[in-house]
Amino acid sequence: MNENPRIEIMDTTLRDGEQTSGVSFVPHEKLMIARLLLEELRVDRIEVASARVSEGEFNAVRMICDWAARKNLLSRVEVLGFVDGKTSVDWIYNTGCRVINLLTKGSEKHCTFQLKKTLQEHLADIRQTVAYAIDKGMDVNVYLEDWSNGIKDSPDYVFGLVDGLKDTGIRRFMLPDTLGILNPLQVIEFMRKMKKRYPDLHFDFHAHNDYDLAVSNVLAAVLSGVRGLHTTINGLGERAGNAPLASVQAILKDHFHAITNIDESRLNEVSRLVESYSGVSIPANKPIVGESVFTQVAGVHADGDNKNNLYCNDLLPERFGRVREYALGKNSGKANIRKNLESLGLELDEDSMRKVTQRIIELGDRKEQVTQDDLPYIISDVLKHDCINNKVKLLSYFVTLAKGLKPMATLSIEIDGQVYQESSSGDGQYDAFVRALRKIYKEALHRKFPMLTNYAVSIPPGGRTDAFVQTVITWSYEDREFRTRGLDADQTEAAIKATMKMLNLIEDEYEKSK
Repeated sequence: MNENPRIEIMDTTLRDGEQTSGVSFVPHEKLMIARLLLEELRVDRIEVASARVSEGEFNAVRMICDWAARKNLLSRVEVLGFVDGKTSVDWIYNTGCRVINLLTKGSEKHCTFQLKKTLQEHLADIRQTVAYAIDKGMDVNVYLEDWSNGIKDSPDYVFGLVDGLKDTGIRRFMLPDTLGILNPLQVIEFMRKMKKRYPDLHFDFHAHNDYDLAVSNVLAAVLSGVRGLHTTINGLGERAGNAPLASVQAILKDHFHAITNIDESRLNEVSRLVESYSGVSIPANKPIVGESVFTQVAGVHADGDNKNNLYCNDLLPERFGRVREYALGKNSGKANIRKNLESLGLELDEDSMRKVTQRIIELGDRKEQVTQDDLPYIISDVLKHDCINNKVKLLSYFVTLAKGLKPMATLSIEIDGQVYQESSSGDGQYDAFVRALRKIYKEALHRKFPMLTNYAVSIPPGGRTDAFVQTVITWSYEDREFRTRGLDADQTEAAIKATMKMLNLIEDEYEKSK
């Protein structure tokens, strides 16, 4: 392999990627993706459709080709065609496209059982189509469909096919692992056979991911001297998909020092757009483009990042238009929290940091992950009321909700060292809880209980369904009004926390009035 090989990328998101189950791009979506692939990502070539699919597909290809012609990019737009005489060639030509990727049979089984023809008969048909396309001024590439099975089971057929086509003016011979059956060692073995026999031909490799080996096989092909690779955005494609462009690009650059035209900084943007148009969600842990792949969770990792980037590799998020994030949860340490505070422009002293860290760990035991959006709420929630000497402590409580019955609450509370227990029903779980409290204050303590005058629930920014609930309750007590708030993943629990803060506030006032 050359020290710095130049690799040509052909992206087939709009053709093979659209063969993902349930995926269908409308014409304007195809045009937008095509523009981003060629102008923003700067892939060398794009395959945008299969010939003869539908009138809508014809219009989509024509839109793309009209735009590409105006941008002097038409030679980089390609359409899959079939060995059907003039039909596919004419269909593609009439869209304005000038490159046909001709689908030929790359295995003897496909030729014999699907076409019911001999190699020589198939060759004659291919040559006729190739000659017609070239006469119309088109460039011709050929797919050797099922090449992986062909080179494994019937190599003489494959060599006979290429021998019969190599002098016909075909620009590229594209070798697909159509059923995703190969492993990297086989790719090296078979690709080297092709390169040894045909050293002057341009070979592309087209991987499928049935055994989760698409990326590995792509790299094996590069090791074997392949000059072109086929990818899709987010690994879209039939069955288990194709080789994902983002992963292929990262490994080509970092492991092989290969040269491509890809602008890595636009990969995330394009991936998100394709995710939106396709309706296929990107897994959170998908390399390069997944939501969480640049998120440090363990506190020791965040600490290491502060100490000469001990837990960073060459996959720096900034390369791909991303930023490094630090998760907040039960595995978080102070380093994680400091990183998030830095992003927010906030500073805390060591004592406050300890308290906030403890609260996040407590919340993390009940909720998998706290977001940065939650952090200011947590800080405020912890520090605003932390100075209060908690004379009122909620020891335990139990709330019920049953169809056809009023909600019930039973609680045990400690006030100035004395334990009280009470139960009550209510119009809701929280209402039942407050009624039980009111009984204790009126009947056991013979004291006035604050009146709830307003109750507001909000979710911290972020829009996640599991975001914390912030409950802000307005109370009226002794001719004054005040607010307390609680923060939790559960609305009732948040309201109870706000209530306990209220009880400690009035207890403090009560002590002062004695």
